[in-house]
Amino acid sequence: MSLLRPGSFDPTTEQGVLRLSIAASLAMAAAAVAFGLLANSSLIIFDGIYGLIDVVMTWLSLLVVRLISLSTHVDTLQSRLNQRFTMGFWHLEPIVLGVSGTLMIGAALYAAVNAVDALMSGGREIALGPAILFAVISIVAETGLALFVRRANRSIGSDFIALDAKNWVVAASMSAAYLVAFVGGYVLGGTEWAWLVPYIDPAILLVVCLFVVVAPLGTVRQALSDILLITPLDLQAHVDAVARDIVARHGFLEYRSYVAKVGRGEQIELFFVARADDPPRPLIEWDRLRDEIGEALGEESPDRWLTIMFTTDREWAI
Repeated sequence: MSLLRPGSFDPTTEQGVLRLSIAASLAMAAAAVAFGLLANSSLIIFDGIYGLIDVVMTWLSLLVVRLISLSTHVDTLQSRLNQRFTMGFWHLEPIVLGVSGTLMIGAALYAAVNAVDALMSGGREIALGPAILFAVISIVAETGLALFVRRANRSIGSDFIALDAKNWVVAASMSAAYLVAFVGGYVLGGTEWAWLVPYIDPAILLVVCLFVVVAPLGTVRQALSDILLITPLDLQAHVDAVARDIVARHGFLEYRSYVAKVGRGEQIELFFVARADDPPRPLIEWDRLRDEIGEALGEESPDRWLTIMFTTDREWAI
């Protein structure tokens, strides 16, 4: 399945923004590794590794977005996909988000251990000239990309793009920390405080790692909630309000609702228990009632999985 086609980098689409971010991340990661080796800076090398992880996870995000998009369009490929994935691909979204955040946290923890080791071993000598140059380039590029991605997501509203924007903000913050640290080291050189210079690189790396560990926690928590099918309280309240109104107006005995959010997908199952002595209704009336309930729940979306059943047997609703 090719992810590149005419209009691949369209900034008005989710997939286009993610492709642009992948290209930019790959370029910045390569530059970070090159400058890190040139400057002998573990801080900059970590930035490159962080960027490479981001490239891989953003590519996976793009693949999932593509699969979700294909599975909600009626064509030959969609029918083949549905034969193997009849429940859709929404479940892949929180998995990718959770794995992405977890990898970021793991990389940061590993780098933090190395930073502590360097601090206890007398620090690390670095070439400040290339380090300062890289920090300036990174701040400009990453801040611009963070603003661009956030602005693009105002109209798109994608969790994947939101996480990507957060990653660019983290990257820009890291670069700002680099710049402060490296300029500080340059100023201290040749003074009575010059002995502190070797400790600057691992010390700032440790601070950055602690920040990186905290940043994805919210995303990982939400992804875990989606994977475990924990019911969103606001969605449950809305579904229950609609169901209670239907029960009251149409004379049903009771209802049962089952609600979950999986990535961008909403899964809603509603069971209405009718009286056993209710007069028969034509099927078209039940279909009209389903349409009424669907409209009351909100605008129809390809990302909503809605099941509505009517029964006289309570056991079917349990």
